[in-house]
Amino acid sequence: MNFAETLHTNPIFEVIARQAAALDVRAYVIGGFVRDLILKRPSKDIDIVCIGSGIELAEAVGRELKVPVTVFKNFGTAMLRSGFSEPGGEASTDSPDSWEVEFVGARKESYRSESRKPIVEDGTLEDDQNRRDFTINAMGISLNQGDFGQILDPFGGLDDLRRKTIRTPLDPTVTFSDDPLRMMRAIRFAAQLGFDIEPDTFDAIAGMKDRITIVSRERITDELNKIILSAKPSYGFKLLFHAGLLDLIFPELVALKGVETIEGKGHKDNFYHTLQVLDNVSDRSDDLWLRWAALLHDIAKPATKRFDPKVGWTFHGHEDLGAKLVPGIFRQMKLPLNEKMRFVKKLVRLHLRPIALVKEQITDSALRRLLIEAGDDLEALMNLCRADITSKNYDRVRKHIANFDKVERKLRELDERDKLRNFQPVITGELIMETFGLKPSKEVGQIKTAVREAILEGTVTNTLEAALPFMIEEGKKIGLEPVKIPTPANESPIPSEQPSPEK
Repeated sequence: MNFAETLHTNPIFEVIARQAAALDVRAYVIGGFVRDLILKRPSKDIDIVCIGSGIELAEAVGRELKVPVTVFKNFGTAMLRSGFSEPGGEASTDSPDSWEVEFVGARKESYRSESRKPIVEDGTLEDDQNRRDFTINAMGISLNQGDFGQILDPFGGLDDLRRKTIRTPLDPTVTFSDDPLRMMRAIRFAAQLGFDIEPDTFDAIAGMKDRITIVSRERITDELNKIILSAKPSYGFKLLFHAGLLDLIFPELVALKGVETIEGKGHKDNFYHTLQVLDNVSDRSDDLWLRWAALLHDIAKPATKRFDPKVGWTFHGHEDLGAKLVPGIFRQMKLPLNEKMRFVKKLVRLHLRPIALVKEQITDSALRRLLIEAGDDLEALMNLCRADITSKNYDRVRKHIANFDKVERKLRELDERDKLRNFQPVITGELIMETFGLKPSKEVGQIKTAVREAILEGTVTNTLEAALPFMIEEGKKIGLEPVKIPTPANESPIPSEQPSPEK
């Protein structure tokens, strides 16, 4: 199989071939780019292996293209970015079609049993291919005169691509012992590509799972996020579970597994329900954090599970407890503790609210409260809630979806009418203190709460003209008289006829 014609469509390969020949070194495209080229998947990352100095080759290519080269001397690698606006045109680092090209010299690696850090030495192309993780990532394409574009496939990667199989090039115990993260990478590639893991390879993962504990949490989470972002992430999580890895990297999720039955009453398996919700969300959105919200929405169910002889199993308060657990899980997973975490926490806390509205008479007050609390994240919340409607009973799902459509329609209508997203009452604590001549006190909070509740209930609109008289009446109820009355027309406050308490 020869890819010369395909490689000629991208000038970067001709430049690399020309500079490799000038340096008298042999160069090859290897790894993921080759795999994706055969699978016809988009790829912007190119790995170049040369028999010699990868850094010297990168610098020569950079000089011809007139683009900067980043050198990582400690790793013996170099990287550049380059793109061409048109065939034969000048290279550019900011082209929308730019490529990230990494250069490394062929090497061989050996490991001590107690370490995952290799001893690295110069090697042959065969040595370099031997150290690759999977057969489908060990294929190379020559960039040399005489066999330019010829594929090199010493481990049968092409056959494994046809069979849709993930397999290690060497004994899997050697491959996974060298770098235990490869166990997760095997599952990640299976999830991304929809491939099976070859039985001996999977058995090795299950047998060596405990070695994952020497891998940094950051590297584990990076692979986990890629599984979450796959087209059907449940497949990857089921593989992680059956291999025993999930127990070690995400025990809180495994705790959802299983069904308990008392007096003939059981509950759904919340582990598989969660994976179904994750898949449902993934059909709707590529947002990583919305997918994390799906993964964590029922995370507190094991802690809140109770049996009631009258109604069966309950999980009261799991949404609030789940929201409280989110920061700790994010911290443990080395995920960002910023607005991404707060977004997930909010969705976990609110995920029952729209569904609860389906089951009861829908009041404008309940809808207003949901609009205000969800704010700009309402659409994401509704996507999560739709995904959470799972049942083997198609008619039941259809009925819930129809009711949910009704809730969503009413929310849109109310939002358009009342403009309540990111709601802030016009009556502030400062305005209350100024009107009644008060300092910060419980009376200020009492009035502010009354005004807020009146707006949410629809008793008054969120305008100064409507809310100001209501505020003054609420003050009078607790014995307060205004000393200065603000006007709705943005004029200066009008002094009251009432004397100030300080006079």
